[in-house]
Amino acid sequence: MIQQESMLEIADNSGVKVAQCIKVLGRGSSRKGKDTRPTATVGDIVSVAIKKTLPNCSLDKKKVHRCVIIRTKYPVRRPDGSYVRFDSNAAVMIGEDQNPIGTRIFGAVARELREKNFMKIVSLASEVV
Repeated sequence: MIQQESMLEIADNSGVKVAQCIKVLGRGSSRKGKDTRPTATVGDIVSVAIKKTLPNCSLDKKKVHRCVIIRTKYPVRRPDGSYVRFDSNAAVMIGEDQNPIGTRIFGAVARELREKNFMKIVSLASEVV
């Protein structure tokens, strides 16, 4: 579960290393009551602020960018009753056309991205879990 101010590891070669979630796009709150925050899981799009980059990064640190979540520490339940979780929260930088900015993706990605129509990310990934 990614919420506002969560730190994300960026798992592509766009030049960004760490980004902070600013806003979860397209999701309502996670629960009812006085303490509600929208949360993102695998396959959701979030707005991020870039915190750490490589020296040759082409993306501007002062602008807001979009990412798609590819891994979460919080377990994701699948329709067959199994759960999948990862060691870190990771995302991939995407452009306006929902395609990744980088040309390589590091580490495994969840199978749920295929259902959310991020086929380019799935095809670039080395392993789909």
